[in-house]
Amino acid sequence: MEKTVPSEIESAANREKKWAALSSLFAIIFITAMKFIVALLTGSLGLLAEAAHSLLDLVAAVVTYIAVKVSSQPADRVHTYGHGKVENLSALFESLLLLITCAGIFYEAINRLFFKQVVVESSIWSFLVMGASIIINITRSRQLKKTAKKYNSQALEAQALDFTADILSSSVVLVGLILVFVSEQYHIPWLAKADSIAGMVVAGLVSYVSLKLGRRAIGELMDEVPENLQDEIARAARLPGVEEVRQVRVRRSGSDYFVDLVLAVSRSLTASQAHEITEKVEKAVQDILPNSHVMVHVDPIRTADEDLVETIHVLASQYGLSAHNIRVDEDEGGITLLVHLDVDDNLRVEEAHARATAFEEAVQQAYPWLDKVVTHIEPEFRSSEIDDETTGQQEEQLKAIINQLPETTGIECDVHEIHIYQQVGQKTDVSFHCSVHGEITVARAHEITEIMENSLRDQFPNLGQVLIHIEPLN
Repeated sequence: MEKTVPSEIESAANREKKWAALSSLFAIIFITAMKFIVALLTGSLGLLAEAAHSLLDLVAAVVTYIAVKVSSQPADRVHTYGHGKVENLSALFESLLLLITCAGIFYEAINRLFFKQVVVESSIWSFLVMGASIIINITRSRQLKKTAKKYNSQALEAQALDFTADILSSSVVLVGLILVFVSEQYHIPWLAKADSIAGMVVAGLVSYVSLKLGRRAIGELMDEVPENLQDEIARAARLPGVEEVRQVRVRRSGSDYFVDLVLAVSRSLTASQAHEITEKVEKAVQDILPNSHVMVHVDPIRTADEDLVETIHVLASQYGLSAHNIRVDEDEGGITLLVHLDVDDNLRVEEAHARATAFEEAVQQAYPWLDKVVTHIEPEFRSSEIDDETTGQQEEQLKAIINQLPETTGIECDVHEIHIYQQVGQKTDVSFHCSVHGEITVARAHEITEIMENSLRDQFPNLGQVLIHIEPLN
């Protein structure tokens, strides 16, 4: 079975949108011609207003067809977000034309009501034209609404609204013509004014629709989005690993949405872990906003549960260093942090010392309770045989072993917050948290860490430092 590629789906959508706009154009040409002919024969202002309205519908339909055709073009070097905004311009243009027409109809209606006498003749043709107009408008309105909703097209939605307004206005004009007919048959002169009143009602209805349409078109051109959309996207983006959703920006171009997100994540995460989070966030946003292009920017931050070892590794990487053999000593001179730093063996001593000094100052700032930070600089051993895929498999294997430690050692412990630090040419450092019953003694807690560390080293000999953080169960 052949699969339909996205480009074929897009082409089919464009063809359907163009056909909807083109068929509406043909329908309006027929309706407009008939209304003008009968309006000139009968002198009906209501029918003339409808004919003028339909004439503008014709212009708007041409503009809509052009807009749909242009908006379907893909993004290019000049229009990087595509050409979808053309549909908004089309809708704004149509609303302005309708408002101008309505002003003219109001002016003529007031003249006929108060300043000049115009004889309106009702005929079978006027009733037939208005009846046919209503039937055609109902058919086209339904088809346009269906296509507009299917492809999220504002230009087609504007046309659908226009046809809906035509149905209402044609119905009002039909009532006006009926009252004029009653006036002629039963000699009730004041009922003849119903035609002018019908024209004013039509103008009022069309004005309301055009103002609503214009307001929405301007909002779209100014990148206005639904009020709660940002909150919905922020909620969807708050997945495990996302510490904070700092910014949500959304813009729309045609049927496509463009979403820019700024997320705060733990700085101790690896690049691959951060990338995995961004992919999950993109999918979550696209689930609630299908036609969206999502761009995620990640801000690394220090989280509340980040331990000393994680912080040391993060700070070291910021200065192009690798840390290992991390130890804290306490004596009469105070608390001292001892760290071995691997540096590029091609660096001059002056540059290596400058980086180490900057690292020491950063650690001191992060942990003011440290009295001294002592670093030992070593040349970094480079290996050309490191394989990223193999390293990833080893990490997953090591995580599995750590998660199984309670079972293999028989110790009741909830293992979590596992972090693995792969150093190029060096042994692997690990840290994790272990929640135990709060009633146990410190001596027993220390014994637990020794048992778990020994078991871990037996199963995975290539380990550097192992840091196990014991904490009471909540």
